[in-house]
Amino acid sequence: MAQVLEFKLPDLGEGLTEAEIVHWLVEVGDVVAVDQPVVEVETAKAMVEVPCPYGGVVTARFGEEGTELPVGAPLITVAVGALSPDEVPDALETATPAPSGTADPAAAHDAAPSGPAANGSATNGVAREADGASGNVLVGYGTAAAPARRRRVGPTRPTATVPHTAPATGTPRTPGPAPASIPVSVSAGRDTPAAPGTAPARGDGPVPVISPLVRRLAREHGIDLAELAGSGPDGLILRADVEYAAHAARTRPRAVPGQDHATTPAPRPSAESSPADRSVPAGGVVRTPLKGVRGAVADKLARSRREIPEATVWVDADATELMRARTAMNAGTGPRISLLALLARICAAGLKRYPELNSTVDTAAREIVRFDALHLGFAAQTPRGLVVPVVKDAHTRDAESLSAEFARLTDAAREGRLTPAELTGGTFTLNNYGVFGVDGSTPIINHPEAAMLGVGRIIPRPWVHEGELAVRQVVELTLTFDHRVCDGGVAGGFLRYVADCVEQPAVLLRTL
Repeated sequence: MAQVLEFKLPDLGEGLTEAEIVHWLVEVGDVVAVDQPVVEVETAKAMVEVPCPYGGVVTARFGEEGTELPVGAPLITVAVGALSPDEVPDALETATPAPSGTADPAAAHDAAPSGPAANGSATNGVAREADGASGNVLVGYGTAAAPARRRRVGPTRPTATVPHTAPATGTPRTPGPAPASIPVSVSAGRDTPAAPGTAPARGDGPVPVISPLVRRLAREHGIDLAELAGSGPDGLILRADVEYAAHAARTRPRAVPGQDHATTPAPRPSAESSPADRSVPAGGVVRTPLKGVRGAVADKLARSRREIPEATVWVDADATELMRARTAMNAGTGPRISLLALLARICAAGLKRYPELNSTVDTAAREIVRFDALHLGFAAQTPRGLVVPVVKDAHTRDAESLSAEFARLTDAAREGRLTPAELTGGTFTLNNYGVFGVDGSTPIINHPEAAMLGVGRIIPRPWVHEGELAVRQVVELTLTFDHRVCDGGVAGGFLRYVADCVEQPAVLLRTL
């Protein structure tokens, strides 16, 4: 008889704790091959396809498209092994959805363990190799081989979200109680009665929360988890508990002096209109949750401003000769050289002379960590928001190779195909904000790097050239740097070197 194995959302690395289901690639009853992508998810950094390490029949799916799952939450269950026609209905029945409304789908998400211990291994520690699994859960975010052709096995089943499924032993999991009524006491300091039938708020004991998503959601809404009584098994606090408390806090009527109000909890928001999941008009304003790429950018920029004592220097430079050099390089039939590639070459040469700026600060060890290799990040605006792809080993590449890599990463960023590995590991960032039609900026450093070079638009301006007033192509260059790694002399020396190379490209040739 086939064995039913549970595949959980694996640890996507780089501190990512959750992902949103964008598109299911399989349905219940489909036959999947080992390492076949089964779902497309969007993290705070990239859109990736998640391959399943098991081959067999899909018996259940967890989460509808648009649902955000924490790492370690169940994704699908797969019946592994040869299935006879008589066994197919039994394998599918093992994970039959509970009747609508009998259990909270968030329970399956919030009760799942997270972290490296829950990175897609089989339930109850079943060895992947022994069950015909590859173990390559996220190798390259998908294997090179084309996925096997899907075929339908057995009768067609509904493909609705399955909130609970059976573990590998075949014993059905008992769903926890539905969070029908949840106390709405929050950290705002107002005393609000809990809904009937709820446990009172806890004292100083441990708060039963497993999901990092629930903790983050509580922080975003200013909710004290210690004051909530969870509706999950053994009082586990679920995402729905936090969402309901947040909604109730927003909709609670204000007290009028001289009147005694008995506050009634607001109706529980449905999954389709959860205020934590989308922009919600409230009193003439629109609230947009800081999640996904926008949330990741907000967290990183706020951390940069908190931790890095940044300073900014800038200079105007005559880029006429650099633009002429680029025109000459692109006069032939070979690959075109981008302006960004030429600026990257200049940065690489400048960081070789001023390596203090290609570094980071280890705050725990109180050490400056200097890097030999240059992994150059560059800011790219995409429909999903601002991302910073990284060109690895940029100091070893020529202008043609840099142009090709910039183009490849930019296309992947706009299409949402960047992997976390292509979005991390940068040691210095180049930011061309001139594409937005602006001259200058004081950018925030891309934490944990130590510096960023900003480039404004290149436009005709009056300029004194060889003792006479002339119209030249002028650009403003800006360097924002971590004042802990160097002083103004180093920062000014680097920026002046960059400006000299822009004004006289031959300077770069002399120093290579």
